[in-house]
Amino acid sequence: MNVLFVCLGNICRSPTAEGVFRQRVRAAGLEERIRIDSAGTADWHAGKQPDRRSCQAAARRGYDLAVLRARQVQVEDFQRFDLILAMDHDNLLRLKDIQPDSARAELDLLLRRYGLGRGVVPDPYYGGADG
Repeated sequence: MNVLFVCLGNICRSPTAEGVFRQRVRAAGLEERIRIDSAGTADWHAGKQPDRRSCQAAARRGYDLAVLRARQVQVEDFQRFDLILAMDHDNLLRLKDIQPDSARAELDLLLRRYGLGRGVVPDPYYGGADG
């Protein structure tokens, strides 16, 4: 199984989802069976670490995001991944716009897919220190 988490810049929401999921998959002994990555629909932060606030919030909860680097979604991702989970409706629409007809990946919203509350993960980027 190959899972890709997607938000806008790949420095807040999607790397956090990747880090949490990666650790849970490792704890379950499934890291050889599940490939995990994250990406953004925009390229503004390509190559950068996750946002400092995201790294700090994750570290307080026992997750390490420092090794992750932002990247932009590529057309090839629709073949490489089985499931692409967007953090919000806007990014889901952006994914659908670039999804090739031959795509094998299933697209969905992360929270909707698993019945986890509001349906979208709010973007913390502009929230200052509390973001």
